[in-house]
Amino acid sequence: MKTNLCKSHLALAILAAIPALCSAPVQAQSAAAEVATETEVIEVKGFRSAIIKAKDLKREAMIAQDSIVAEDIADFPDLNLADSLQRVPGVTITREGGEGRQISLRGLGPDFTRVQVNGMEALGTSSSPMDARGGVSRSRAFDFNIFASELFNQIDVKKSYSADQEEGGIAGTVNLRTAKPFDYDGAQAAVSGQLGTNSNTDSTDPRIAALLSNTWSDFGALVSVAYSDRDTMEYGSNTTRWRREGGKTAADASNTALQAELDSGELWFPRGHRYSMWENEQKRLGVTVALQYKPSQNFSLVLDLMHGKLENTLSEHHHAVKDNNVVNELVWRDNNGDKEVIYADYENATWRNENRQDYNESVFNQISLTADWTLSDALKMRAMLGHSSSDYEQPRVNKLNIEAKKSVNIITDFTQDAFYGHSYSPDFDVSTLEGYTVKDLYFQSNFIYSDFDNARLDFDYYLTDSSSLKFGANYKKFSNTGFERVAQNFPTNPATPQNQGVLTLTAEQVQVFHHPDRSWLQGDMAALQAFYGLTDFALTDEYTVESSAYDLTEETRAAYLVYDTEYDVAGAPLRLNLGVRYFNTEITSAGLSKGVPTQMVRDYSDYLPSLNIAYEFIDDVIWRTGISKNMTRPSLGAMAFSANVSQTSLGENDIGQISIGNPNLQPFESTNFDTALEWYFEDVGLASIALFYKDIDNFIVTETQQIVYSELGLPAVLLPVGKTVDDIFNVSSPQNSDSSTIKGFELAVQRDLDFLPAPFNNLGVIANYTWADAKTLYRNVENSGEDQFKAFPGLSKQSYNLTVYYETEQWGARVAAAYRSKYITGVESGSIDDDERGYHATTNVDFSAFYRLTDNIKLNLEAINLTNVRDELYSDSSNRAYNTTYSGRTYMAGITVQF
Repeated sequence: MKTNLCKSHLALAILAAIPALCSAPVQAQSAAAEVATETEVIEVKGFRSAIIKAKDLKREAMIAQDSIVAEDIADFPDLNLADSLQRVPGVTITREGGEGRQISLRGLGPDFTRVQVNGMEALGTSSSPMDARGGVSRSRAFDFNIFASELFNQIDVKKSYSADQEEGGIAGTVNLRTAKPFDYDGAQAAVSGQLGTNSNTDSTDPRIAALLSNTWSDFGALVSVAYSDRDTMEYGSNTTRWRREGGKTAADASNTALQAELDSGELWFPRGHRYSMWENEQKRLGVTVALQYKPSQNFSLVLDLMHGKLENTLSEHHHAVKDNNVVNELVWRDNNGDKEVIYADYENATWRNENRQDYNESVFNQISLTADWTLSDALKMRAMLGHSSSDYEQPRVNKLNIEAKKSVNIITDFTQDAFYGHSYSPDFDVSTLEGYTVKDLYFQSNFIYSDFDNARLDFDYYLTDSSSLKFGANYKKFSNTGFERVAQNFPTNPATPQNQGVLTLTAEQVQVFHHPDRSWLQGDMAALQAFYGLTDFALTDEYTVESSAYDLTEETRAAYLVYDTEYDVAGAPLRLNLGVRYFNTEITSAGLSKGVPTQMVRDYSDYLPSLNIAYEFIDDVIWRTGISKNMTRPSLGAMAFSANVSQTSLGENDIGQISIGNPNLQPFESTNFDTALEWYFEDVGLASIALFYKDIDNFIVTETQQIVYSELGLPAVLLPVGKTVDDIFNVSSPQNSDSSTIKGFELAVQRDLDFLPAPFNNLGVIANYTWADAKTLYRNVENSGEDQFKAFPGLSKQSYNLTVYYETEQWGARVAAAYRSKYITGVESGSIDDDERGYHATTNVDFSAFYRLTDNIKLNLEAINLTNVRDELYSDSSNRAYNTTYSGRTYMAGITVQF
């Protein structure tokens, strides 16, 4: 990284010359401020008020920024923080159970966005029950579904960089702010309650929130609480990807034409088509406490405490086709030159029925003490000291498989819907006991613990009425540890307490499960655990997989210097911000490398210059530009000394997958350019266009090698069922690659349609559009030996948001649509199944409305995912079905009361 220092110093020297080109500083307009005028004050409330406040924050910001502001006390515009953020230009989101989870910003994935809670960097970790969505998160991506939106009163999305910001977010920084006592006048209280349901579950889901705040002279206290209990259900069809296969056999040996096709190695088959359902009871609790001492406008001391807990109790069900090696007949279609089998009749195949029980919880705690002190007319100081922790525990992942092994005829049909296949047996009842036996029981647990210690000291020294010098330093220590425990191969495992090796089933050990498309027999988890003496089975320390255990620590020390000034250029005000930041990060990574305990310590450092200009060259029209350098640290899983052996159910000829970390990774580095033109008009009105460009070095891609398991130094206990230490595995690891660039633009407009005749003059519209483009070089794509340029993971080339609202003092409603085009989730080097995988385009439509019974009582209605969007994960650029799900429509109605 230090090789760029000469360029950085040169950039600073050039930028430092800019103030000399400008005219004399603008003097403060104190006299004008003293002129008293009589003005009728009209208080604007609700959604329109929140838009106005957010617009003012954007206008006053020195950098490119968008904000979201609570409509009222404990009343944020959406039910979920990610759902709110997707309305911001350049932001797209991923969903879990129909609710927003992670964000991408300006085409860069969740790892590239740094998240702060009350100004302090934080990490929120949760998981997806779907392997196709990444399972347990081992990244720096922040999971926004941990927090209830009612806990916050402002979100700032900072899209460009200034040296007084902490480094780490190439895409940007999102700051979540909770309310403070002196945000309100005197005593305030609010309580809200909602009941909801989902079209997939027909459940009744409560959601409550309350806030109590008061100030007594120079002291204030605020407490807020939010709790929800929600049932979700996603269901659909899955293929476990497709594979070009040979070696299958024609059921009729005399059918030489079919056998020739099967031997050609040109046919693509679904690896294991299955019906799937994921059910979840999700409980979420959030608590904030703010104690504020404010004896004058010159001093404020705030103690913030925050607690968040997300609990998921999940059950998962699959009905899968396996061992489809004997073929009666098939139909294939030409898909981009590939022969894709869309209909097949198999003999002596297997039905494998899996059910899984999972419990996990994410617990976030934070405490911070912040002091703002005006030491003199010329000097201000801010000091912050804080600690946060994010603990993810998944103590229970229990899997049970039963199967009708190589004894049934199965037809798999994708002719009616290429992304939602159907499989069935014409002569076998999948919901009755006959023909089924136990395959295996599997137990797993995962634990990830993260801690942040933060200390920061900032000063603002006013040189003149229109210029100042900001300087400061901060220390940050981040630690992340994790491990997993595994026990498997029951009941054939000799450690089975009783009935070891008995695979037959009785009627008391099974149950019929109902999927919207099919019903099938599955094992009764509790009954079979009892039969094998595993009811009280616990994964204790002895089951810890040593190769999964890792300990990663980062210590960062940083200092910065920023010059802020305002000049009069051609009779118009120009604000300028010029600075540089220095940081040094020391990494300690410990774990097992090829079975040997290993620890590595290294450090890296750099200078990060920045220049930001905001020039209001015409009244209410601002031109912004920013040039800066920033960086993002690699994901946690990528840098850890650890190995993860995928436990995805495999066929006889499938190659297993293993991922290992690389502590020698260098951080991403970016040189950034942003420019924007913004026109502010009327109360709500805003029209803007913004361009952005980033040149990113050290981009990280995955490289894969095929290695015999015994050469890896991993224990045999990690082997998937059916595999041995002599089998070959695809072993992937992250590596720094070449430079890449990302570029794009944003268009945004918002305004009241008050020029329309009544009653349409209460209408308003908010619209934005983002285009982004970026490619990077991926290694050995599809095990072809060729490198290929493909898009960044998480990058949708196009996205837009459109909100139409109608609001009066008594009632209001709005409809919001959010579109994102297709995007890839990753390119797995060495995979023989696909050259990429990702998601098709989606458009989510939500609705909300309120009605004020009195000034203090408001009824509200929310509807999420009105069109019940079909979520389609594809495999390969040839666009084959991977995972297709429906999450249902969610409706919520409630009441908010203020005191």
